[in-house]
Amino acid sequence: MRKNILFGVLALTAVLTGCNSDEQKAGQLFQRAEIAYATGNYNLVKLQIDSIRTLYPKAFEVRKAGIALMQRAELEEQKKTLAYLDSMMAVKQASLDSIKGNFVLEKDTAYQETGNYFYPTQVVERNIGRSFLRGQVSEAGEMSVTSIYCAGGSIHHTAVKVSVGDMFAQTPDSPDSYETTDLGRNIEKADYKLGNDGGVIAFITANRDKKNIRLEFIGDRNYTTYMQPNDVKAIAELSNLARILSGIEEIKKEQKEANLKIQFVTRKMEEQEKNEANE
Repeated sequence: MRKNILFGVLALTAVLTGCNSDEQKAGQLFQRAEIAYATGNYNLVKLQIDSIRTLYPKAFEVRKAGIALMQRAELEEQKKTLAYLDSMMAVKQASLDSIKGNFVLEKDTAYQETGNYFYPTQVVERNIGRSFLRGQVSEAGEMSVTSIYCAGGSIHHTAVKVSVGDMFAQTPDSPDSYETTDLGRNIEKADYKLGNDGGVIAFITANRDKKNIRLEFIGDRNYTTYMQPNDVKAIAELSNLARILSGIEEIKKEQKEANLKIQFVTRKMEEQEKNEANE
């Protein structure tokens, strides 16, 4: 009986000693996390707190303090991210303001939520009866080009090819092509969005200083012409506008995500404080 009691006391002592040891070791990791927090190394804070959770799951008090520190670190990290995004937005907005006046924004507020930017030389009223590539960029930064054919007869074109010497780029068949007539003249149009344009937009931009970029409309039969310098310039300038606008949209998206994370973490911290006050 006395042996059994002795063995029980020894076992309990071992457990308690182990628990104290875990608390101490977890506390050391927590101290490292606090130092990392003070120096703004929030990734290291997360690593240390995760280590406490994994290695010392029974160190309840340290884990509880770790969760609170983790929340503070996440909050500060998102605030830091927002400050960076704000500075990037200011740069992008300044770039946009410096060139926005070079384009024409067409938007009918009666049915359009998002307008489209065009280069002044490519607006419809200045290009009646001409076969060419017209570029446009939405206010959200989505760029596309439209091939417009009206050189006589119908060729039912669904793709275009641009080339300089042996170098070329060609669109896939357009999923959005249509035909109409105007005062007896056949007009064919096909749209190609950036990313699904076979590299045509990038090719034109890269060769903007070249003369005689060949433009071929591909259909039942082909029609070949050469791009006017103003059309080349329009697409190159619109490509730059698209990069700026899409960059602004991406920053807005990241700002929204950061603000949602801040709201989530703040709510969790408030709930934790309320629970502690009720204990």
